[in-house]
Amino acid sequence: QKVTCSESSQAKKSQHAEEAIFYMNCRAAYLTVLKSSLENIKSKEQLSLVLQQAGRNPSQKTVNKYWTSQTTTLNFDDFCAILKKEKPATKTELLKAFGKIDPDNTGYVLHDELYKILTTRGEKMTQDEVSAIVKQADFNCSGKLDYNKFCDLYMTTSEQCCKTAREKLEVDGRLRQQQFGSQTETSCEGITLPVSKPSPRISRKTDHKLAPTKGDSRTPSRPSSAQSCKASISTTVSMGAGSNRNTKLIEPDTMKEWQCAQSKGCFYLEEDGEIISHKYRLHLPQRSTVCINIKPLNVRQVEGKPCHWLSVDTALYILKENETQENLQLVSFTEQQNKEMFGWKGELGSGVYWLLPFTTGCRLKKVKPQISGEAKLVYRGEDGELVLTKEFRAALLDIFETIDLDGNGLLSLEEYNFFELRTSGEKCDEEAWAVCKENFDMKKNELTRQGFMDLNLMEANDRGGDPSDLWVTLLSLGYNKALEMTEACPFVIDIYAEKCKPRIKAIYLEAGSWQLNRAICKSVVNKGEAKVMDGCENIIIYTYKAGRRITSVIENKSDNKVIIHVNNEQSKNCLSNRGLTAFAVEVAPKSMTVSQHVMPLNEQEEWLYNCVHSLL
Repeated sequence: QKVTCSESSQAKKSQHAEEAIFYMNCRAAYLTVLKSSLENIKSKEQLSLVLQQAGRNPSQKTVNKYWTSQTTTLNFDDFCAILKKEKPATKTELLKAFGKIDPDNTGYVLHDELYKILTTRGEKMTQDEVSAIVKQADFNCSGKLDYNKFCDLYMTTSEQCCKTAREKLEVDGRLRQQQFGSQTETSCEGITLPVSKPSPRISRKTDHKLAPTKGDSRTPSRPSSAQSCKASISTTVSMGAGSNRNTKLIEPDTMKEWQCAQSKGCFYLEEDGEIISHKYRLHLPQRSTVCINIKPLNVRQVEGKPCHWLSVDTALYILKENETQENLQLVSFTEQQNKEMFGWKGELGSGVYWLLPFTTGCRLKKVKPQISGEAKLVYRGEDGELVLTKEFRAALLDIFETIDLDGNGLLSLEEYNFFELRTSGEKCDEEAWAVCKENFDMKKNELTRQGFMDLNLMEANDRGGDPSDLWVTLLSLGYNKALEMTEACPFVIDIYAEKCKPRIKAIYLEAGSWQLNRAICKSVVNKGEAKVMDGCENIIIYTYKAGRRITSVIENKSDNKVIIHVNNEQSKNCLSNRGLTAFAVEVAPKSMTVSQHVMPLNEQEEWLYNCVHSLL
């Protein structure tokens, strides 16, 4: 039964990922032609154009099928439905079609034959249109068309259309993120949340214990093109400068007699904006009062190098394990704050708990690099041997400090494998670890700092001084070309127990699960302010403020999916994890989903959260 459940879970995750990618591509193509996915397609020509941007090559017959004499407009949902029906042509299908006019399977079609077919059959082409094809040197020679090359170019062009559309969407999204704080962006555009995707060298394990559910906040936010709002509700929260940076969090100094456990970890930002992190199992042998804290890890600072990650918000959600990992119950989360530290204090019974780290993504997000040049990683000494540069050695020491999860100054095989999974997607087995032991400095079967340095030097030597592989490692760990850690946030977790010795262990390194998203929703519902949407009692908006963060959750009690338009245009000095002032969120029937997380753009100034949720 467990195997069947696991397979079902994996199938759902795979389907979820495919759907999210599909809607991202739909949206990218749509926004190449139209300003917003809330805007309608208004002509047959526009429909043809957006279909081409989505990698289709629609015939007039296909276009006429969806744009009849009664059609006046088509919305984004209509466009998505069309793309589901009209699959892009495959190379196999194209070759099969050419094979019908090349019975001898020569791989070529005479130009004369091509002129005859294309100008007299099907949707007839003009002489000039056919001439334009046969003049292309890439796949024509000696009066013949090489249709294998033609099909390759066709597929490449089709893929390039989709790629260009996605790149434009990404650039536009980054511009909106940069403009949001100053209120210069007023587009009512939707946003698709990140989808799980490996890093450049990583083939990460999928979440084999947790599966998405309806209303999961990771589902794609696909805005409808409906022109009117049936109901709406406004929420306004005014926050002072540096609001609630110090609450009732008890300092560890007052618990000197308590037993302590510690583990480090890291949030890593993926290429698509998704955030992954370590996840932990906590074991308490008996009931005890405990204090659990999390804060950004202040690794050794290099003079003149900014520590971007120290301003990243962190939180821990505490879930109790009951019988199985699939059955986790929310206990609480770290809402008390003292400067950069967030904590929780309370009584926990004996047993196993899961600690799920979380950051909103308001501060840890993709930024456009402003870097000229590339830091040097290795050089050749006077003896001709490769040497690590001072700057690269400093970065490696910081990396070692981050991946040394238990903080004992050594890397165990388990700790090293988290590093390997992140940077190469592979694991080091016992046999390979034994080889490392023979070649690199180890103590008690654990890799020392010097051994870690030598291992990276060996990688440079293996490539003859080419730093390419070293850069792949650095980039996957959140470093930029100036050796600044801008796309990662190391953190440290401290657990104090009054009556027993707590044990914490990192188990996974993966993206936020549906369990985490459900815990976030439940915490907001339990502690936040609830408002029923005017004119629609089945829609409830929950708003929770804690310290420097505001989170809103949408609950849909109806039997139908709803699409909620979210507008932040009247907010001031605000930073949303969505990156947009206006967007749309799709909420499944009988479910809840996170609308957004908001933080101050500048903590030294007052900030105003003014959000309008409207039912489309």
